[in-house]
Amino acid sequence: MAKLARVDENGKIEETVEASLDEELVDQGEKLGVAFGCIDGRCGSCRFEVVEGMENLTALTKNELDAGMTKDEPYRLLCQCKIKKEGLIKIRV
Repeated sequence: MAKLARVDENGKIEETVEASLDEELVDQGEKLGVAFGCIDGRCGSCRFEVVEGMENLTALTKNELDAGMTKDEPYRLLCQCKIKKEGLIKIRV
């Protein structure tokens, strides 16, 4: 199991949820207060900042790349990424 944690502006953990490897993260994101619209990467409403643990997420998807995201930025779309290895992933929404 991996953990997805929402952090505040100072990096302090506010809430944590567990997630299985290779699992879609919509349910976990909703528990952490992430807004969702289309669920297929077109609207960008589920965009979040990865504060720590980017290496634990899958690579950018075609939809994320089409939205202009790059591997050099700390942002992802929660509806598009999955967890590829166990660990703590800190996010800011």
